[in-house]
Amino acid sequence: MPGQTNPSSVTPGGAQFPPTLWSVVLRAKEAGSAEAEEALAALCRAYWFPLYAYLRRQGKTPHDAEDLTQGFLLHLMEKDTLSRAHRERGKFRSFLLAALRYYLADEQAKQRAQKRGGGMTFIPMDAPEAEERCQSDLVVDADPAKVFDRRWATTLLERALNRLQAEYAGPGRAERFQELRVYLLGEPRTQSYVEVGKRLGLKEGAVKVAVLRLRQRFGELLRVEVASTVATPADVEEELRHLFSALSG
Repeated sequence: MPGQTNPSSVTPGGAQFPPTLWSVVLRAKEAGSAEAEEALAALCRAYWFPLYAYLRRQGKTPHDAEDLTQGFLLHLMEKDTLSRAHRERGKFRSFLLAALRYYLADEQAKQRAQKRGGGMTFIPMDAPEAEERCQSDLVVDADPAKVFDRRWATTLLERALNRLQAEYAGPGRAERFQELRVYLLGEPRTQSYVEVGKRLGLKEGAVKVAVLRLRQRFGELLRVEVASTVATPADVEEELRHLFSALSG
Protein backbone atom coordinates (compact mmCIF):
# COMPACT_ATOMS: atom_id res chain seq x y z
CA MET A 1 0.00 0.00 0.00
CA PRO A 2 1.26 3.52 -0.73
CA GLY A 3 2.79 5.18 2.30
CA GLN A 4 2.57 2.10 4.49
CA THR A 5 5.32 -0.19 5.71
CA ASN A 6 4.67 -3.81 4.86
CA PRO A 7 4.11 -5.70 8.16
CA SER A 8 6.07 -8.63 6.78
CA SER A 9 9.18 -6.46 6.72
CA VAL A 10 9.43 -6.39 10.51
CA THR A 11 12.86 -7.61 11.49
CA PRO A 12 13.27 -10.52 13.90
CA GLY A 13 13.16 -9.35 17.48
CA GLY A 14 11.83 -5.91 16.47
CA ALA A 15 10.18 -4.19 19.42
CA GLN A 16 7.85 -1.92 17.44
CA PHE A 17 5.33 -2.51 14.68
CA PRO A 18 4.94 -0.27 11.64
CA PRO A 19 1.56 1.33 10.84
CA THR A 20 -0.79 -1.57 10.22
CA LEU A 21 -3.95 -2.06 8.23
CA TRP A 22 -6.57 -1.57 10.93
CA SER A 23 -4.78 1.38 12.53
CA VAL A 24 -4.65 3.01 9.09
CA VAL A 25 -8.41 2.50 8.75
CA LEU A 26 -9.15 3.94 12.19
CA ARG A 27 -6.95 6.99 11.64
CA ALA A 28 -8.26 7.79 8.17
CA LYS A 29 -11.91 6.74 8.37
CA GLU A 30 -13.18 10.26 8.98
CA ALA A 31 -11.62 11.53 5.76
CA GLY A 32 -12.76 8.56 3.67
CA SER A 33 -9.30 8.34 2.17
CA ALA A 34 -8.31 5.90 -0.56
CA GLU A 35 -5.60 4.55 1.76
CA ALA A 36 -8.20 3.64 4.39
CA GLU A 37 -10.41 2.00 1.77
CA GLU A 38 -7.49 -0.07 0.46
CA ALA A 39 -6.54 -1.13 3.99
CA LEU A 40 -10.11 -2.15 4.79
CA ALA A 41 -10.38 -4.07 1.53
CA ALA A 42 -7.16 -5.95 2.31
CA LEU A 43 -8.45 -6.90 5.76
CA CYS A 44 -11.76 -8.08 4.31
CA ARG A 45 -10.02 -10.25 1.73
CA ALA A 46 -7.87 -11.77 4.47
CA TYR A 47 -10.62 -12.47 7.00
CA TRP A 48 -13.77 -13.35 5.11
CA PHE A 49 -13.70 -17.01 6.12
CA PRO A 50 -14.58 -16.50 9.83
CA LEU A 51 -17.67 -14.58 8.65
CA TYR A 52 -18.68 -17.46 6.40
CA ALA A 53 -18.13 -19.95 9.24
CA TYR A 54 -20.25 -17.84 11.58
CA LEU A 55 -23.12 -17.72 9.10
CA ARG A 56 -22.98 -21.46 8.44
CA ARG A 57 -23.08 -22.19 12.18
CA GLN A 58 -26.13 -19.93 12.39
CA GLY A 59 -27.87 -22.33 10.03
CA LYS A 60 -27.48 -20.50 6.73
CA THR A 61 -27.10 -22.67 3.65
CA PRO A 62 -23.74 -22.63 1.83
CA HIS A 63 -25.27 -20.51 -0.94
CA ASP A 64 -26.84 -18.02 1.48
CA ALA A 65 -23.71 -17.85 3.62
CA GLU A 66 -21.60 -17.03 0.55
CA ASP A 67 -24.10 -14.45 -0.67
CA LEU A 68 -24.42 -12.83 2.75
CA THR A 69 -20.66 -12.68 3.23
CA GLN A 70 -20.17 -10.97 -0.11
CA GLY A 71 -23.12 -8.65 0.49
CA PHE A 72 -21.91 -7.68 3.94
CA LEU A 73 -18.38 -6.89 2.77
CA LEU A 74 -19.72 -4.75 -0.04
CA HIS A 75 -21.96 -3.00 2.48
CA LEU A 76 -18.92 -2.42 4.67
CA MET A 77 -17.11 -0.71 1.82
CA GLU A 78 -20.04 1.28 0.48
CA LYS A 79 -21.80 2.50 3.62
CA ASP A 80 -20.74 4.63 6.56
CA THR A 81 -20.26 1.56 8.73
CA LEU A 82 -16.81 2.69 9.83
CA SER A 83 -18.38 5.54 11.79
CA ARG A 84 -19.23 2.88 14.41
CA ALA A 85 -15.58 1.81 14.75
CA HIS A 86 -13.95 3.37 17.79
CA ARG A 87 -10.35 3.18 18.89
CA GLU A 88 -11.36 2.16 22.42
CA ARG A 89 -12.98 -0.90 20.85
CA GLY A 90 -10.05 -1.19 18.53
CA LYS A 91 -10.03 -4.81 17.44
CA PHE A 92 -11.02 -5.47 13.85
CA ARG A 93 -12.31 -8.89 14.94
CA SER A 94 -14.79 -7.34 17.38
CA PHE A 95 -15.85 -4.60 15.00
CA LEU A 96 -16.41 -7.02 12.14
CA LEU A 97 -18.63 -9.41 14.11
CA ALA A 98 -20.69 -6.58 15.61
CA ALA A 99 -21.14 -5.01 12.17
CA LEU A 100 -22.21 -8.36 10.69
CA ARG A 101 -24.82 -8.85 13.41
CA TYR A 102 -26.17 -5.37 12.76
CA TYR A 103 -26.26 -6.08 9.05
CA LEU A 104 -28.13 -9.37 9.50
CA ALA A 105 -30.70 -7.74 11.76
CA ASP A 106 -31.27 -4.96 9.23
CA GLU A 107 -31.36 -6.91 5.98
CA GLN A 108 -33.14 -9.95 4.60
CA ALA A 109 -30.95 -12.28 2.54
CA LYS A 110 -33.20 -12.22 -0.52
CA GLN A 111 -33.52 -8.43 -0.49
CA ARG A 112 -29.77 -8.01 -0.24
CA ALA A 113 -29.15 -10.43 -3.09
CA GLN A 114 -31.50 -8.41 -5.30
CA LYS A 115 -29.95 -5.09 -4.34
CA ARG A 116 -26.43 -6.28 -5.02
CA GLY A 117 -27.05 -6.16 -8.74
CA GLY A 118 -26.74 -9.66 -10.13
CA GLY A 119 -24.00 -11.40 -8.24
CA MET A 120 -21.34 -8.68 -8.08
CA THR A 121 -18.31 -10.12 -6.30
CA PHE A 122 -16.15 -8.15 -3.90
CA ILE A 123 -13.66 -10.86 -2.95
CA PRO A 124 -12.80 -14.23 -4.50
CA MET A 125 -14.26 -16.93 -2.27
CA ASP A 126 -13.45 -20.61 -2.67
CA ALA A 127 -16.87 -21.78 -1.50
CA PRO A 128 -16.23 -25.55 -1.82
CA GLU A 129 -13.03 -25.28 0.22
CA ALA A 130 -14.72 -23.04 2.77
CA GLU A 131 -17.57 -25.51 3.10
CA GLU A 132 -15.15 -28.38 3.65
CA ARG A 133 -13.34 -26.42 6.35
CA CYS A 134 -16.65 -25.62 8.07
CA GLN A 135 -17.81 -29.20 8.49
CA SER A 136 -16.28 -29.68 11.93
CA ASP A 137 -18.08 -26.55 13.14
CA LEU A 138 -21.44 -27.91 12.04
CA VAL A 139 -21.33 -31.21 13.93
CA VAL A 140 -20.89 -29.65 17.38
CA ASP A 141 -23.30 -27.53 19.38
CA ALA A 142 -21.11 -24.43 19.38
CA ASP A 143 -22.00 -20.77 19.80
CA PRO A 144 -21.62 -19.11 16.37
CA ALA A 145 -19.59 -16.33 18.00
CA LYS A 146 -17.15 -18.91 19.38
CA VAL A 147 -16.90 -20.48 15.94
CA PHE A 148 -16.12 -17.05 14.53
CA ASP A 149 -13.33 -16.45 17.05
CA ARG A 150 -11.85 -19.91 16.54
CA ARG A 151 -11.82 -19.49 12.77
CA TRP A 152 -10.36 -16.01 13.16
CA ALA A 153 -7.54 -17.52 15.22
CA THR A 154 -6.86 -20.31 12.73
CA THR A 155 -6.83 -17.81 9.87
CA LEU A 156 -4.18 -15.75 11.67
CA LEU A 157 -2.08 -18.85 12.31
CA GLU A 158 -2.36 -19.92 8.68
CA ARG A 159 -1.35 -16.47 7.43
CA ALA A 160 1.68 -16.40 9.74
CA LEU A 161 2.65 -19.90 8.66
CA ASN A 162 2.40 -18.93 4.99
CA ARG A 163 4.65 -15.93 5.61
CA LEU A 164 7.17 -18.15 7.37
CA GLN A 165 7.12 -20.71 4.57
CA ALA A 166 7.75 -17.96 2.03
CA GLU A 167 10.85 -16.93 3.97
CA TYR A 168 12.16 -20.48 3.64
CA ALA A 169 11.72 -20.69 -0.11
CA GLY A 170 14.72 -21.95 -2.01
CA PRO A 171 16.86 -25.08 -2.35
CA GLY A 172 17.62 -26.73 0.96
CA ARG A 173 15.69 -24.21 3.07
CA ALA A 174 12.31 -25.38 1.77
CA GLU A 175 13.15 -28.98 2.68
CA ARG A 176 14.28 -27.89 6.15
CA PHE A 177 11.03 -25.98 6.69
CA GLN A 178 8.91 -28.98 5.73
CA GLU A 179 10.81 -31.16 8.19
CA LEU A 180 10.69 -28.68 11.06
CA ARG A 181 7.19 -27.18 10.72
CA VAL A 182 5.68 -30.06 12.72
CA TYR A 183 7.38 -28.62 15.81
CA LEU A 184 5.83 -25.16 15.56
CA LEU A 185 2.73 -25.87 17.64
CA GLY A 186 4.08 -28.58 19.92
CA GLU A 187 6.27 -31.63 20.13
CA PRO A 188 5.08 -34.39 17.76
CA ARG A 189 5.19 -37.84 19.31
CA THR A 190 6.28 -39.52 16.09
CA GLN A 191 9.13 -37.18 15.11
CA SER A 192 12.33 -37.20 17.17
CA TYR A 193 15.08 -34.64 16.69
CA VAL A 194 17.50 -37.47 15.91
CA GLU A 195 15.32 -38.82 13.08
CA VAL A 196 14.83 -35.37 11.57
CA GLY A 197 18.53 -34.65 11.92
CA LYS A 198 19.42 -37.77 9.94
CA ARG A 199 17.21 -36.70 7.08
CA LEU A 200 18.61 -33.17 7.09
CA GLY A 201 22.21 -34.12 7.75
CA LEU A 202 22.25 -32.29 11.09
CA LYS A 203 23.15 -33.26 14.63
CA GLU A 204 20.41 -33.43 17.24
CA GLY A 205 21.60 -30.21 18.89
CA ALA A 206 21.54 -28.34 15.59
CA VAL A 207 17.97 -29.48 14.98
CA LYS A 208 16.92 -28.19 18.41
CA VAL A 209 18.48 -24.81 17.67
CA ALA A 210 16.79 -24.67 14.26
CA VAL A 211 13.41 -25.50 15.82
CA LEU A 212 13.89 -22.78 18.44
CA ARG A 213 14.67 -20.17 15.78
CA LEU A 214 11.73 -21.30 13.66
CA ARG A 215 9.36 -20.97 16.61
CA GLN A 216 10.72 -17.54 17.46
CA ARG A 217 10.23 -16.29 13.91
CA PHE A 218 6.76 -17.82 13.74
CA GLY A 219 5.85 -15.97 16.93
CA GLU A 220 7.14 -12.71 15.48
CA LEU A 221 5.14 -13.15 12.28
CA LEU A 222 2.02 -14.11 14.23
CA ARG A 223 2.33 -10.89 16.22
CA VAL A 224 2.66 -8.96 12.97
CA GLU A 225 -0.57 -10.54 11.73
CA VAL A 226 -2.36 -9.74 14.98
CA ALA A 227 -0.99 -6.18 14.95
CA SER A 228 -2.66 -5.61 11.59
CA THR A 229 -6.07 -6.22 13.21
CA VAL A 230 -5.78 -4.08 16.34
CA ALA A 231 -5.51 -0.35 16.91
CA THR A 232 -2.22 -0.17 18.80
CA PRO A 233 0.78 -2.45 19.51
CA ALA A 234 -0.30 -2.46 23.16
CA ASP A 235 -3.36 -4.52 22.15
CA VAL A 236 -1.37 -7.35 20.58
CA GLU A 237 -0.70 -9.48 23.66
CA GLU A 238 -4.29 -9.23 24.89
CA GLU A 239 -5.59 -10.26 21.48
CA LEU A 240 -3.15 -13.18 21.34
CA ARG A 241 -4.38 -14.42 24.72
CA HIS A 242 -7.97 -14.21 23.53
CA LEU A 243 -7.26 -16.08 20.32
CA PHE A 244 -5.32 -18.90 21.98
CA SER A 245 -8.19 -19.19 24.47
CA ALA A 246 -10.59 -19.48 21.53
CA LEU A 247 -8.50 -22.27 20.05
CA SER A 248 -8.41 -24.23 23.28
CA GLY A 249 -12.09 -23.74 24.12
